[in-house]
Amino acid sequence: MVKTTKILIANRAEIALRIIRACKELNIKSVAIYSDIDKDSDFVKLANEAYPLNGNESKETYLNIEKIISIAKKAKVDAIHPGYGFLSEEPLLPKRASEEKILFIGPNCDTMKRLGLKVESKKLADKLHIPRSPGENKIITNIDEGKVIAKKIGYPVMIKATGGGGGKGMRLIKNEKELEDGLISAQNEAKASFSNSGVFIEKFIDDLRHIEIQIIADSFGNVVHFFERECSIQRKHQKLVEEAPSSFLTQEERMKLGDYAVKLAQEVGYLGAGTVEFICDNKRNFYFCEMNTRIQVEHGVTELATGHDLVKEQINVCLGKKLSVKQSDIKLIAHAFECRINAEDPQKNFFPSIGTINLCKLPQGDGIRIDGAVKTDYEISQYYDSMIMKLMSYGRNRTEAIKRMQIFLDETQITGIKSNLELHKIIFDNKNFQKGNISANFLDKNKIIEKIKNIKTNDEEINELNAALAALAISEYMRKSKGKEINSWMLSSRE
Repeated sequence: MVKTTKILIANRAEIALRIIRACKELNIKSVAIYSDIDKDSDFVKLANEAYPLNGNESKETYLNIEKIISIAKKAKVDAIHPGYGFLSEEPLLPKRASEEKILFIGPNCDTMKRLGLKVESKKLADKLHIPRSPGENKIITNIDEGKVIAKKIGYPVMIKATGGGGGKGMRLIKNEKELEDGLISAQNEAKASFSNSGVFIEKFIDDLRHIEIQIIADSFGNVVHFFERECSIQRKHQKLVEEAPSSFLTQEERMKLGDYAVKLAQEVGYLGAGTVEFICDNKRNFYFCEMNTRIQVEHGVTELATGHDLVKEQINVCLGKKLSVKQSDIKLIAHAFECRINAEDPQKNFFPSIGTINLCKLPQGDGIRIDGAVKTDYEISQYYDSMIMKLMSYGRNRTEAIKRMQIFLDETQITGIKSNLELHKIIFDNKNFQKGNISANFLDKNKIIEKIKNIKTNDEEINELNAALAALAISEYMRKSKGKEINSWMLSSRE
């Protein structure tokens, strides 16, 4: 076991806060790093130490490996925690940390490469006889090769980036005419997003459900899973709502997918927290999709559903401790939901909304958890992801958790910027959602986007109210003055 007294957090905002709190519980000092715009953020103030990254652009701050390693050495830390996003799945970070004799909270460089690259992880799935998405598991090097593979699979097909996720480098191709442009644009986006232009082609599965299994492994060969999360409610391949457990899976399916995930992790000697993702078609065929070699954004719903602290467990196993739980110890004790509250304008094609939050009023009560760094006067920056907080509810069953989330969404107030709060309200009020009739096409099938565009925002309602009050004031003035001098008053008010 490695004696660790200080961990550098190579991340920002809410995940940095989450890790700081875990470190405090473990009596480990935390070191924050921060961009110029983050200098007054809570995660900077609450860490034991904090060091500037000097700049704002991701590539010069939270994506700058050498700058982070330099700070880690200066602060004399024992370990680096990457959080999620940014460098959390970049194999060069654990490699550089190892070279400097700094522990990495996660798998090593080689393991990350084998599992983080989709083509490589699918080779492992084939070896272990884990069903995977239909298609040729190879990088496409030219259009002619792509045409042969797509024709063999059968249109429609999906082009996917091998080196990343979040919908980047993905293109739905309905026929051969669309293939060349789709291939080029997917490669270019993958290159810009992940510094890896590699893409492959799979069969497109319509109306799929997205199920992922949370695992944690120690360095003694022990691996456990914490059951599943369902992340089927998405917009353009970006997750919006997650829940645990899934209302869709049978107990037999749940344990089968859990066994697959454990088997995959054991095959490579995995260490730390990870998520094995599957998709399911409308005939209940499950296919391995990819593995994320880090803690997930949505880990909180699994913590609420099982009662286990995944971040503390992740840190402990990476420090050389044995898992504190056996598979038989892990039970489902609640149903939980997570809404990703993003700074974006749903009425303007979800364009990012930047600016200062004038008012941030968050709900309180039983069955709630909020992971976020936002507050009144918090500035939403153009430089980073639009997610501003994760609003979670939990209850004894799915119905109770849904009702609580509806209450929490109604009580949440965020002004000064646009957000997708109303979108989540529409989703949780939807009868199909409440019945568990969901899929990756949920928004389209239920015309959710059309509905959100017809809803007035808080700002619009305030403007209309102000206009009505102004009209009432003018009317009252005219009544009292009987129209005298009204024309000159109105003219002067326009200046």
